[in-house]
Amino acid sequence: MIIRNSKKILLGISVLIFSFSNNITGQKKATEKRNLIQYVDPMIGTAKMGHTYPGATVPFGSVQLSPETDTIAYSLNGKYNGEVYKYCAGYQYEDKTIVGFSHTHFSGTGHSDLGDFLIMPTTGKLQLNPGVASKPLSGYRSAFSHSTENAEPAYYSVFLEDHKIKAELTATTRVGMHQYTFPKSNEAHIILDLTSGIYNYDKKNVWTFVRVENDTLITGYRQTNGWARTRTVYFAMSFNKPIKSYGQAAQEKSVYRGFWGRFDQTKNFPEMAGQNLKLFFDFDTNEGEKIKIKMALSPVSSAGALENMKKEAPDWDFEKVKKQSQEVWNNELNKVQVETIQKEDLVNFYTAMYHAFLGPTEYMDLDKNYKGLDMNVHKAENFTNYTSYSLWDTYRALHPLFNIVQPKRNGDMVSSMLAHSDQSVHKMLPIWSHYANENWCMIGYHSVSVVADAIVKGNISFDAEKALQACVNTAKVPYYDGLEFYMNKGYVPEDKNGASVSKTLEYAYDDWAIAQAAKKLGKTDIYNEFIARSKNYKNVYDEKTGFMRPKLNDGTFKKEFDPLDTHGQGFIEGNSWNYSLYVPHDPADMIKLMGGNEKFKVRLDSLFNMHLPDKYFENTEDITRDGIIGNYVHGNEPSHHVVYLYNWTDSPWKAQDKIRMILKKMYRNGADGLGGNDDFGQMSAWYIFSSLGFYPVAPGSDEYALGSPLMKNAILNLENGKTFEVETVNQSDKNVFVSKVLLNGKQLEKPFLKHADVMNGGKITFYMSNKPNKKRY
Repeated sequence: MIIRNSKKILLGISVLIFSFSNNITGQKKATEKRNLIQYVDPMIGTAKMGHTYPGATVPFGSVQLSPETDTIAYSLNGKYNGEVYKYCAGYQYEDKTIVGFSHTHFSGTGHSDLGDFLIMPTTGKLQLNPGVASKPLSGYRSAFSHSTENAEPAYYSVFLEDHKIKAELTATTRVGMHQYTFPKSNEAHIILDLTSGIYNYDKKNVWTFVRVENDTLITGYRQTNGWARTRTVYFAMSFNKPIKSYGQAAQEKSVYRGFWGRFDQTKNFPEMAGQNLKLFFDFDTNEGEKIKIKMALSPVSSAGALENMKKEAPDWDFEKVKKQSQEVWNNELNKVQVETIQKEDLVNFYTAMYHAFLGPTEYMDLDKNYKGLDMNVHKAENFTNYTSYSLWDTYRALHPLFNIVQPKRNGDMVSSMLAHSDQSVHKMLPIWSHYANENWCMIGYHSVSVVADAIVKGNISFDAEKALQACVNTAKVPYYDGLEFYMNKGYVPEDKNGASVSKTLEYAYDDWAIAQAAKKLGKTDIYNEFIARSKNYKNVYDEKTGFMRPKLNDGTFKKEFDPLDTHGQGFIEGNSWNYSLYVPHDPADMIKLMGGNEKFKVRLDSLFNMHLPDKYFENTEDITRDGIIGNYVHGNEPSHHVVYLYNWTDSPWKAQDKIRMILKKMYRNGADGLGGNDDFGQMSAWYIFSSLGFYPVAPGSDEYALGSPLMKNAILNLENGKTFEVETVNQSDKNVFVSKVLLNGKQLEKPFLKHADVMNGGKITFYMSNKPNKKRY
């Protein structure tokens, strides 16, 4: 026995030494799952303009259970209140109080909605208003400190100082689970504020309805008129302990009151309805007692929410739910295993992966029922239905990333878009949609880019010909945002429809994407039609100034023109200097249009070297100095492909040091670590691609532009069972230039990589240097 045990010990030691050696030498392979959630910091982006939230959720989860730190209203004295913009995700790192924990949030957006079903545990005198930040004791909010706050994937905790309560949150896909550790009290309360919301204003709540089913179960729904104007969310809320008593705040009197006045509805009346409900549930607690809550959501019914709860969170084991949800996160993060020189880069990478996998979010019950755009109930027969498509942002890099590391999900997202089109009275694919609503935010029809990219790259789990026809239909709706003029004139006239140059350029790219899908499917007539439309960008190029410039209905250029100005110049969220480079589908011809190789390189160089005065962006919410390098605006999306345009010149090396500079300046550890809104994962997807060494300049193409990888080594574990490895030789913070690239041992002659080369598995090796290779490789 002693001898056998000794052999086991020796064998165990040798295994540990072998594993440790593999970690050091960078040869750890995909078959060994790593603990990667330790490198995710959900606090990154929660300060300034990152607009991320720190709370608990699972990958692509329907529930995003996170703290709100203030109750700033959307309007002030009847006008837009600019302060509300900081609270797109409900949380601002600089704040000193927490108002409560709500169950739905957007990550990194520049507009907002949601913030449903805010729960706040309190002790002492019952208060049903949140109070104000300057006087926190005036309401149910509480002071807190970052020193007692902890955020991890699928877990958040904080100590609520004024109520002496430790709050802990975790979540499954459709259920938020709360655990509140109370002090001894006979005045313990759980507040459920159904008036609270993000981007809130009077009458945003259309109706709320609640039933107290028994002494531990509450059901109901909330309907709002916000960014999504007909949004209804149903819930089932369960306590692990019987309620002592409950009630609601007195509601405003209505002209018509019915015959409900015979009841005292403010206390222990089990049915509540109105535009603005604020509820309380009372308990007696012992020292250290944990009151637990499960809040399940449904897009269909409270019965659906209850079934979601029963199946996803059947018991009250908080730690079990947390562990299972964190394991789900770890599985997703292990789809890309990287090694870096600095730990900071490891944190940035896996936090970017985390943010990239927050959305779009699942939008259906476990029985696959969901409410559609037509407000009817539908069943997602052969796909998972998703919602929240921030397509003006995410078509650029997030969906192309999904085509590599989340192909099954991305295929289902296309199927969800096709269902949207079927249910649309306009017969259009989504523009910016969430919760069974089209909110029409931003420009272009970039869902066609997502569809085309999937078709061209062979990630087709949907009816491809139906999808192509949906793209064509979307591109031909004349009353949509200047399209009638675009189709008739080849451009959008500024005096007929604002942001005209941006729209013309983006429509031209989308048309090219449709053409690529048509070519892949052998639809020559559609290809010819849309490849011709894709050249329309030339119609807004002014040879005299060398910039894209707004053109009027009479065919002349607008006289007052400043290429640095972001207002009144025909552009949206950008200026002509940046937007003039937005021809991702035709860089070679764009370079010729702008004077050829040498002039174009000078132009790109000056973009990064010049100074953009504050006056050009000081009145633009989305842009701050933090997101700008020279006049290159990384904090907003239209410029994300620009640095890679050097690859279409004779000097691709000029991109390489700039890519590394952007990676270091725009992405850092800490709450203020993002140079702009994360925009539902687009900023993060740019980081992921660029740190791996390649980027999808024109989704709809099967080609990636090569750059300068930040990683020492990376292994992409693909859903098809293959692996693609990114290897760097002589990697360092100084060696930012690429001297040569080998693909599966063969040297590449051009700075591009095919999608099939990635998905077929293999290895790409970058040889790094501190000096540029001025010959094309």
